[in-house]
This record gives sequence, C-alpha cells and structure tokens, in this order.
Amino acid sequence: MLIRRKSIEAQANTKAGPGTDKAKAGVTRKPRFAPVTLSEQDGIRYLHFGTEWVQGAMRIRKPDWIELEYAQQMMSWMLFNKAPENIVQLGLGTGALTKFGYRQFPKARVTAVELNPSVIAICHSMFKLPPEDDRLSILEMDANDFIHDDRRAGAIDVLQVDLYDATARGPVLDTPEFYVACRDSLSEHGIMTVNLFGDHPSYAKNLKAMRYAFDQVISLPEVHDGNIVALAFKHKIQPDFPALYERAAEITAATKLPAKSWVNGIKSNF
Repeated sequence: MLIRRKSIEAQANTKAGPGTDKAKAGVTRKPRFAPVTLSEQDGIRYLHFGTEWVQGAMRIRKPDWIELEYAQQMMSWMLFNKAPENIVQLGLGTGALTKFGYRQFPKARVTAVELNPSVIAICHSMFKLPPEDDRLSILEMDANDFIHDDRRAGAIDVLQVDLYDATARGPVLDTPEFYVACRDSLSEHGIMTVNLFGDHPSYAKNLKAMRYAFDQVISLPEVHDGNIVALAFKHKIQPDFPALYERAAEITAATKLPAKSWVNGIKSNF
C-alpha cells in the first residue's frame, strides 16, 4: 500500500519480496523474502517488509477491527453478498481481512494464501490471527499456483487480492492470465476486490488486465494518498442504489464499517 512509516529496524532492506516477475501458470517462482519488521504508534501496530512501506496494521486494543481505510473498502463486496460460503484472501498481510471474515461470517469457509512463512508466523504471534480449524485455513504457497489450480474453478464466492512485496511497486501478480484465473475461480455471482496504487503505472495495467478478464470493474475513491480498491464482477451488474444504501446501513449497524461511503464510491462510476 502507499502508506509510509519507518519500521523498528534502522537498516531497511529494499530487496524485493516474492519477486516481480509476471509468473504464469506452471512457472515456479523462487521466493526471495525481505525481513518482516514491525513498528508501533498511538496504539497501532504496523507490519513492514524491512522498509518504510506499511503492509498492514492492527489497533492493539481492537485486534479484530479493520484499521486501515483501504482494507475496510476491500470488504465492500458485503454490499452484494450477505452470506458467502467461501472467502479467499491472497496475501495475508496482518490478517485483518482474514480475521474479520472469520468472525463476521461464522458459516463461511475462510482461506488465506501467503508465500512467506515469516508473515504467517508473525500474524499468529503479533496480530492475533486465530488458529486453524474446520473453517479457517492458512496456506503457505504461491497465490499464482493456488488460483490456477483447477479445483478452485467456480468455488470461491469472495476473492480478496492484496499482493505486494517490500518495494511496493504494484501487485506482484498482474497479468491478464492471472485475472482470468481469478475470474474462473469465482462462483456464479462471485466478486473480487483488489488493492491497487492509483498514482502508479501499475494501476492502469491492472485495470486493463481486470477488464479483459471480468465483465465489470468498478473503482472506489482513492484513500491513503494512493490506494484504490477495485471491485471486479464475474457478470455485469446494474446496481439498485436505494437497496445498496439500505444494505450499507445494515452493515454499519452490525460492524461500524463506513459502508455508505462505499455505495457513494460505486455510484460515482455510473
């Protein structure tokens, strides 16, 4: 994401994380991990990959709350699906979205896919990620391999994609082939949300690739001086805005998330 804070470590490691090669199906990428580091300020704990770029955050006294506004927007799919059965997160970060989905949707199966084992370990030890059970799975594997697995076809109701390395140059997976695989993994009315950089060449590239793969792509307003969340729909929708505002009020009452602003953002696309 485009939020900067100095990590605790004075010597920032600027090497890339899992890599920036545009991996395709069947191609194995050798992981090259930057160090996982932390910082804290005003009761908020931040995750870094050895640089000033923030990879996620948690309010220490409210560990299940989604602290960052862009991450809250990643939940905007809730406007369209009240009861998902299968939620998948590509890129664990601090586990904020994974924890929220697990707590808020007790009948849903929640899966997080993360390549870096240190991220998984620190999420358990420092970010209150609950242990795995029959509803929660944390998979240490490449998101590209996961999404290209034929077993995912048509199986995912909600796909949340937040795949950045230490250099924060844009998503590490951004090809049309990747987004086609994401589309194919979704159920009939499935939705994907993706964290993008608005003020970066990767933004236009990712939007073009998503629009190639999906029937409809909607961008929410920029937050955090750069982050833009895109919603991608397997099949084109014609929003019923009065109904969406009613649903937003329900979401806010149940979770305190600012869902009305999501509807306003979607409306600006029409």
